[in-house]
Amino acid sequence: MADTTVPIELPVIDISNPHDPAVGKAMLDAAAKYGFLYVNSKGTDFTTEDVDHAFGLSKKFFLSPVQEKQTCQIQQNNRGWSGMHTETLDPENQRTGDFKEAMNFGDFKDGKAQQPLPPSLSPHEAEINSFAELCNKTCTRILTLLALGLEHPTVPVLPSSIFSPSTEAYKHDKDVRAGAHSDYGSITLLFQRPGQPGLEILTPEGSWAPVPIVPGPAAEAEGYPFPPILVNIGDLLSYWTDGLLKSTVHRVVFPLAEQRRPNPQDRYTLVYFCHPVDQTELVPVPSGIVAAHRERSGGVPADGRVGFGGGGGTWCLGRGL
Repeated sequence: MADTTVPIELPVIDISNPHDPAVGKAMLDAAAKYGFLYVNSKGTDFTTEDVDHAFGLSKKFFLSPVQEKQTCQIQQNNRGWSGMHTETLDPENQRTGDFKEAMNFGDFKDGKAQQPLPPSLSPHEAEINSFAELCNKTCTRILTLLALGLEHPTVPVLPSSIFSPSTEAYKHDKDVRAGAHSDYGSITLLFQRPGQPGLEILTPEGSWAPVPIVPGPAAEAEGYPFPPILVNIGDLLSYWTDGLLKSTVHRVVFPLAEQRRPNPQDRYTLVYFCHPVDQTELVPVPSGIVAAHRERSGGVPADGRVGFGGGGGTWCLGRGL
């Protein structure tokens, strides 16, 4: 597949009013065309302090000794720390595992993590829970707007922190920080830091296009309190809409221009994967817009998984393993 240096131009959407049909339509159009969109950080409940503090905790954890991180090694339930090269998202095209570490969190109950926390994070359990709750609230607002765009009253969750180091021990044309993949939940929130690029999406033409952290000079003039939140559609939401909303393949690379700088930055991201409850059926939503798309596209997608009768948790578990 060819690479392009031309950044993809994605819309920035203000979600401050979750009941505005025009916003719902704009979000639906972006999700159907790109599978990705930006959410204006001004229109969310996050403060700059919330995001900065979360990134600070992330950096503190990833810079802690390996022995401490190993106390919360990732388990079969996909919760915990995974070290460098542990995961290989695109095994057919990668010569080695992903150049990244990750720390996955599951649900919190009564403000308490349901998994071991390392010494660097255990004193901050309440702050981590609070950030996850803000993410969940944001996802609910986005899904409400998508439902509004679909002319359907409702559209039937797991945070993660990822560290991708800048390193000389890689081959630019072969190695990646995260291999090509699609997300298997409903939607994903991605928080990024300025000066730490690398995300690319696969275009309909079959080329890789970089996704800017801040979407262009005009957007910078908006004076965002922190970079817009990048949102992408997952496999389940694509299935619920018979493929109308795109679950776009994406990857994270070592941008050559960045790595040639005297002091290239490590890449830190905060990722929130929004999943349905396990019992949610994988059947298309009763939307006239989805039905019209189904007629135009000739029916159920080729993989046949829409409407197969399983639950959302079954599909996520199958993908996760």
